[in-house]
Amino acid sequence: MSDKSDLKALVEQPFDLLKELERRSRIAVAGKGTGALPSEWVGIGFRIGQEQFVANRNQVREVLMLPEAMTRVPGAKRWVLGIANLRGHLLPLVDVKMMFGSGRTSLRRITRVISVNHREIPAGLVVDEVLGFRRFVDSEFTKTWPQTAIRCDRFLSGAYQRGQDVWPIFGLYDLIESNAFLQAAAE
Repeated sequence: MSDKSDLKALVEQPFDLLKELERRSRIAVAGKGTGALPSEWVGIGFRIGQEQFVANRNQVREVLMLPEAMTRVPGAKRWVLGIANLRGHLLPLVDVKMMFGSGRTSLRRITRVISVNHREIPAGLVVDEVLGFRRFVDSEFTKTWPQTAIRCDRFLSGAYQRGQDVWPIFGLYDLIESNAFLQAAAE
């Protein structure tokens, strides 16, 4: 289907019409006239302090509200906020901003916990805000990103840029598998 008359033929089939419009939109966004769909990368956008990041959606189990009750862990570093019972599972909660030495995350109504989808290391990362799904095409990927204020560059692996917005890719697995994260006992 290539012209307006083809779309008119789909008026009585709304679902097929929407599918065709989506297909055409994806082609237009990718700047391709070949009819092939651009490959898409989907992540979860979140904010730490004033900076926005995106994590691969496969590394996120779920996004949770900050629990009302947490049990403090004696002898743990200050950035370990405690352990919470979430749906019958104990999940350590970590203030990511504090871990990077950028101050404490303000615990507000929009504060969220990102439950990391890791087989061996359960972790809930407390962030200022979760911004929802973010979808990008390959042409928006860049290997460079602006320097971050919270000093987390060692956990970044590129960025997606759309207009003036830059979304550094934050490796959640890289963070929770790092020695700094695993050594949570206070000195």
